Amino acid sequence: MADIKAQDPKVESEPEIPNPDSKTTPADGSSAQSFDEAATDQEIDGDYGSYGSHVFSNPKVADYWRGVYEDAKYEGRHRFDPDITWSAAEEKRLKRIIDWRVMTWAWLMFFALDVNRRNINRAITDNMLPELGMNTNDFNTGQTIFLLCFLSAELPSGLVSKKLGPDVWIPFLITAWSLVSLSQIGLTNRAGYFAIRAMLGFLMGGFIPDTVLYITYWYKTKELPIRLSWFWTVLSACNVLGSLLAAGILQMRGLAGWSGWKFLFLIEGGLTVLVGIASWFLMPASPSQTKSRFRKNGWFTEREEKILVNRLLRDDPSKGDMHNRQGVTPRLLWKCLKDYDLWPLYFIGLTVYIPPAPPQNYLALILRNMGFSTLHANLLTIPSQFLYGVNLLIVSRISEWLNERSLVSMSSNIWMWPFLLALVLISPDTNGWIRYGLLTGLLSYPYCHAILVAWNSRNSNSVRARAVSAALYNMFVQSGNIISANIYRENDKPNYYTGNKILLAVASFNIVLFVVVKFWYIKRNERREGKWAQMTNDERIDYIYNTKDEGTKRLDFRFAH
Repeated sequence: MADIKAQDPKVESEPEIPNPDSKTTPADGSSAQSFDEAATDQEIDGDYGSYGSHVFSNPKVADYWRGVYEDAKYEGRHRFDPDITWSAAEEKRLKRIIDWRVMTWAWLMFFALDVNRRNINRAITDNMLPELGMNTNDFNTGQTIFLLCFLSAELPSGLVSKKLGPDVWIPFLITAWSLVSLSQIGLTNRAGYFAIRAMLGFLMGGFIPDTVLYITYWYKTKELPIRLSWFWTVLSACNVLGSLLAAGILQMRGLAGWSGWKFLFLIEGGLTVLVGIASWFLMPASPSQTKSRFRKNGWFTEREEKILVNRLLRDDPSKGDMHNRQGVTPRLLWKCLKDYDLWPLYFIGLTVYIPPAPPQNYLALILRNMGFSTLHANLLTIPSQFLYGVNLLIVSRISEWLNERSLVSMSSNIWMWPFLLALVLISPDTNGWIRYGLLTGLLSYPYCHAILVAWNSRNSNSVRARAVSAALYNMFVQSGNIISANIYRENDKPNYYTGNKILLAVASFNIVLFVVVKFWYIKRNERREGKWAQMTNDERIDYIYNTKDEGTKRLDFRFAH
């Protein structure tokens, strides 16, 4: 819900201030810190702990939201407590537990996706294409089929996940796509390759938005970008580890009469099947639902669950306006689809990742065409992927420090621009190591996806909108990937000059687009601020309680940019 809601000093009349001498005794018998002790913690870290007034300090506002949570059957409503206080030390300790148990496993699940999604790029360095009677254009067609199916599965998968729960749906997806990926050992022709790419696309498409929505159940708004940046280090880690694995596994060519690429699919698919099976046991539904047949004692005490639930609701009350087993109805889906204020972010998702995608997908093959062996071609992809992961973390941290999204994210395309220009201008007989250096510099760019996903989640302003907007944003990203998969063509190899000119033009467009989107949100906020300032205190209170405006349409909501 709104970040301004019920927090404006003109609206919030005489909020309840905790008694400095009182202590709250939780139901589980543990002792809570006094407000004085909490205040001391605030001096250490003001982002954590419960201090002074908050969105529910006004009893009327608290009663209003209590009614919302009851009506929605929010799974954490029994832990909602406007009066509970806790220290920064308590909250940070619980956050570390979540980081370890939720984010670490989410990272491993993402690794299971990416290793099976991208191992095709390493398999083709082992003569897979000629053995299946295929060329570069056939490979592009297979990737396009995969991306089309990936895209078409995003929204349906998100709706299924919202109804069944990510903790049920995601383990099924991982197990299923791992088995399909493993089955690639039986490929013998182009038709089979196309069919497998289609099945993988359908099964993998919903994983990322489903998992991102799941992660938002556990973290406050400000905590999301850096967590998501660590989440997306999977792309770097998978390319580094995947290249190392491929360099070794592909040397098995000839064993049992098999090609090396068959061993690659067998081993990597088999390992990720185990991740899918384990996920059935290791994913709790929410902070207040960690008990199950597999976790009889749960992860947290009653007090700890109260802290986890109330810290999220005080940060964003809208996180309780829908329960985690509630599907999105067609009417609500249509409302989310026609929310034009989120479409600028979707357009960014469409084009922002096009410039690096073809060089990244073809790097190993380009190196093979330059004369490097299969082993060396895979190993030489590692430096750019390592630097890419480092820059991902750096740019996400800078965005958090500056509380800036659009201009920081724009730096990714600014970084790539001179490298793309150089690749367009260098001559065909340029030393191979110079070309490799330019490609490595290009692919070391600061990946802004974590910032944009958190930005999209923040601007959605309700659980139902997040469920849909996360899928829509990723659908636009995959649409961009479909475009990028067809930029490098057979008649343009080995240097792809025409393709690189297209990528340079897209990068230039993206730089302008980020500025336009920032200006859009600034103007939208200014208009709302003007209307809000003209309202009296009573009118604002009446608006909060009685308005029919929802999500991003509320006057008391401000867009991040």
